[in-house]
Amino acid sequence: MSCKSLRKDILNALIAESEGKLDKARINAEIYLHNPVGIGEHADVLAAIQDQIDVIAHEHERIQVINKYFTDIE
Repeated sequence: MSCKSLRKDILNALIAESEGKLDKARINAEIYLHNPVGIGEHADVLAAIQDQIDVIAHEHERIQVINKYFTDIE
């Protein structure tokens, strides 16, 4: 395996991990938005939604950073 191939595989794995976390947080937020009373362990539904939005923002930013600063370098 060449260094270029390994580098690309690592970056793709990091992006895939962030996309998975982003999707999970988005789905959680949608569940909270559509059925807030069904989530018994969260007394503060707004805080629970905000936590998921924060995860989305973090993972989205991470993907942007990887794409901007690392994918064009060979």
